[in-house]
Amino acid sequence: MTRRFVSSGSRWEALAGYSRAVVDGDWVFVSGTVGQDFATGSMPAGAIAQAEQSLDNIEAALTKAGAKLTDVVRVRVYIPRRADVGAVSGVIKRRLGAARAANTTVCAPLAVTGARVEIEVTALKSRARTGAATRVRRRSDGKVL
Repeated sequence: MTRRFVSSGSRWEALAGYSRAVVDGDWVFVSGTVGQDFATGSMPAGAIAQAEQSLDNIEAALTKAGAKLTDVVRVRVYIPRRADVGAVSGVIKRRLGAARAANTTVCAPLAVTGARVEIEVTALKSRARTGAATRVRRRSDGKVL
């Protein structure tokens, strides 16, 4: 399979020379994404609104990659203010809860001024098997289970 790159048009991608997402086979790796509207450059106030915008941006990248939020298998959440963890976790649960993804949340400063959350995900695209959408499960050696 050929590796494919997805861009959101974010100025951060141009600044640091990276892709919003990389598609490699059935895997989609979405870069850390802050809650900024990349079309307007605006950043909503508050951690909840930023988490929503971040997940909107991630969902758009997944869609371009042929995946969806329910395909997410891993999420990493970076939050500079410990007090925002509960609120952001509520947004994560509501938007990604159906995926039951593995999750790591880290409290640390963020590179983007004003950012209250940054979210990174990994997704494994669903495949149709015998007419029904199912997730492909693989062993550590890459063979299908």
